[in-house]
Amino acid sequence: MIEKLISGAQTGADRAALDAALELGIPCGGWVPKGRLSEDGIIPAHYPCLIETPDSAVEMRTEWNIRDSDATLILSHGRLDGGSLYTRIRAEELGKPWLHIDFLKTGPEQAPAMARSWLDIVQPQVLNIAGPRASKDPQIYDSTARFLRQLLKPS
Repeated sequence: MIEKLISGAQTGADRAALDAALELGIPCGGWVPKGRLSEDGIIPAHYPCLIETPDSAVEMRTEWNIRDSDATLILSHGRLDGGSLYTRIRAEELGKPWLHIDFLKTGPEQAPAMARSWLDIVQPQVLNIAGPRASKDPQIYDSTARFLRQLLKPS
């Protein structure tokens, strides 16, 4: 089913997705802004297969990751806003399947089950993972990494 995880490599949910993929041996990558820029400076070199967009605008990175994936999974603690809301809107506009999991509303056991059901329906080969940056939600990295380890661990 899932052959590759992609994200924009921003701090928070994006980096958690890349780290979980690397830990689980799942190919990963994605589009990042020109210069490999993120809120904490330059995206570390140990993240493989990241491709710089021709522009440093984060909107281009977001749109291209949606465009080049089969579906987008957006993770948050609470309502979507900022870049996460933009991700949902662009996925809708591009006609791409998306699912938002709010960890405040969906418990640790229910979240992976909900995502598995959705993935069974959508059957993505390339899955884009999105969510807030660490400065907006300091807990999103840990929640996302734990969730993806449960969701994607080999059975």
